[in-house]
Amino acid sequence: MANSLAPYLVVDGAAQAIAFYTRAFGAKETMRLAEPGGRIGHAEITIGDALVMLADEHPEINIRGPKALGGSPVTLHLQVDDVDAVAAGAVAAGATVVFPVKDQFYGKRSGRFEDPFGHVWILSTHVEDVSTEEMQRRYHDYLKQHAG
Repeated sequence: MANSLAPYLVVDGAAQAIAFYTRAFGAKETMRLAEPGGRIGHAEITIGDALVMLADEHPEINIRGPKALGGSPVTLHLQVDDVDAVAAGAVAAGATVVFPVKDQFYGKRSGRFEDPFGHVWILSTHVEDVSTEEMQRRYHDYLKQHAG
């Protein structure tokens, strides 16, 4: 049995979301099932080699996006070759900076962004190999610096 895991995003405006993800992250649309009125029941895009599924909200069957729910507890992590360039492109396409890109204690250069549909993305580039032990030490130092 082959296993795979793909996020399934619910948004208010799936067609606009597909256009945003194309501009911001270079997504490629591979499938779209639309209702006669245009509402998207299911679509698939790829970002790099990752599959992302998405659909418009269907409140009549309790399928709602993060804006309707007041936010999302899920964050999407996108590993890229040049986080600064991708972050700039995402902001230019309409994303909001939650935390700006900077070097992190865990060996990545990353930042956090909210897309126009309420989904939160961590954009990240690997910059340093860090052992678990060293990461734990740095995490404790980070917590000390940010306590209070």
